[in-house]
Amino acid sequence: MSERNFETDSGILIKELYTGLGNQELPGEFPYTRGVQKDMYRGRLWTMRQYAGFSTAEESNKRYKYLLANGTMGLSVAFDLPTQIGYDSDHAMSEGEVGKVGVAIDSLQDMEVLFDGIELEKITTSMTINATASTLLAFYIALAKKQGADIKKISGTIQNDILKEYAARGTYIYPPKPSMRIITDIFEYCSKEVPKWNTISISGYHIREAGSTAVQEIAFTLANAKSYLKAAQAKGLDIDVFGQRLSFFFNAHNNFFEEIAKFRAARRMWAKMAKDMGATNPKAMMLRFHTQTGGATLQAQQPENNIMRVTLQALAAVMGGTQSLHTNGFDEALSLPTEAAARTALRTQQIIAYESGVVDTVDPMGGSYFVEELTNQIEAAAWDYIAKIDAMGGSVSAIEQGYMQKEIANASYQYQMNIEKGSKVIVGVNQFNAEQDVMPPIMRVDDSIRIGQMERLKQLRANRNNDKVTAGLNQISEAAKNGTNLMPLLVDAVENYTTLGEIADTLRNVFGEYKA
Repeated sequence: MSERNFETDSGILIKELYTGLGNQELPGEFPYTRGVQKDMYRGRLWTMRQYAGFSTAEESNKRYKYLLANGTMGLSVAFDLPTQIGYDSDHAMSEGEVGKVGVAIDSLQDMEVLFDGIELEKITTSMTINATASTLLAFYIALAKKQGADIKKISGTIQNDILKEYAARGTYIYPPKPSMRIITDIFEYCSKEVPKWNTISISGYHIREAGSTAVQEIAFTLANAKSYLKAAQAKGLDIDVFGQRLSFFFNAHNNFFEEIAKFRAARRMWAKMAKDMGATNPKAMMLRFHTQTGGATLQAQQPENNIMRVTLQALAAVMGGTQSLHTNGFDEALSLPTEAAARTALRTQQIIAYESGVVDTVDPMGGSYFVEELTNQIEAAAWDYIAKIDAMGGSVSAIEQGYMQKEIANASYQYQMNIEKGSKVIVGVNQFNAEQDVMPPIMRVDDSIRIGQMERLKQLRANRNNDKVTAGLNQISEAAKNGTNLMPLLVDAVENYTTLGEIADTLRNVFGEYKA
């Protein structure tokens, strides 16, 4: 941010930090309740990272360039369902789903189109991908190499958080143990070859979307994080090294003060957890997180009201100290966001950043009697959940026993019952209804794009060196069996234009598929 005087519109000077009497935690110091940087947004704003991806790589590329032209600071890629669960667009299981909830990426060729005219060394990219995260990262690395980039300088994040898929979201492929093995392969490879890459974004977002409470969101997320730490340490990785590349992904809902307190509690809990597990490097104890406003809070009735919901949620994320933020389009309860809705969502962040004044001092809620006590209570309740999960043998065991799933389902049911009884008011839904809602224009993805993807795959397979593809898949199969790190082989394979589905099928043959 540029040098300037920080003052109110009345000319009152704003200090960088306000503290109470006696000893008080400071931002940038363990356990980071008040923030992971000393100066927070006075030094650097959060990354405004709008989540986008739909239809074909060509169409998504246009949206990325549109967002970049309008001031977004980083890209965030949404993939379609076949890509997320390891099927090429021409697979029978892909019918009706190609390009619908994200962009279809079948090969390095699609990735080349997706980032055409965008230099990977100059931006950061987040990819919401889990079961096939290793392959999508391989595509990204291969493309960076083709662009002539130094892969040691490229930066971004793959979500790569498979445990929450079993508990809440469902886009898993392999059973938990081989899935954890792939994740630690990524940790190991990236620590040496792509050191600026965040190798996992441990996600509470989808846990909350499935119906959890705020307490459950951070408790289950941090319990999963603990399992990832243990798996990495069992592989001999140094927590002080790989711990610096872990990031988190949280939801922001409408209960303004609870959300702020949740973010503060999560930071404090992670610092204590990482320290207890052997971390000594402060950066390995800092919980850095991306936030997305709550998709499940968006309503199809009176959709313009969602602009206010998103604004409150984004403000809570900023007051809670997020490092990166996506704001949902107001029309997303109806369809993928239109360009106009995406622009309004981005402008919401920009107005908070440049007009509201909330960025001018660090942790402006710090010292509030209410927020401090709420932070303490959320932390205590979340530790209780983690103790129960530890007693079951950790997250993998708790998921296998159905514990997390049941707790989330119960919370979701209770929330819905409160709405139906009217004790929980949703404006425009169970109170303050309109006789006739005015529906905005909505975006539709045509089923015909699958035909184009299928033709592209047909040509790709005809023109590539299929002997190299077969040899590469055989190497991946052997490595999957003998425990060799898969990542270098995946990068080699995708450089020969092996498809995502071919790689996923090879691993399916070795690891099997998880059945809930």
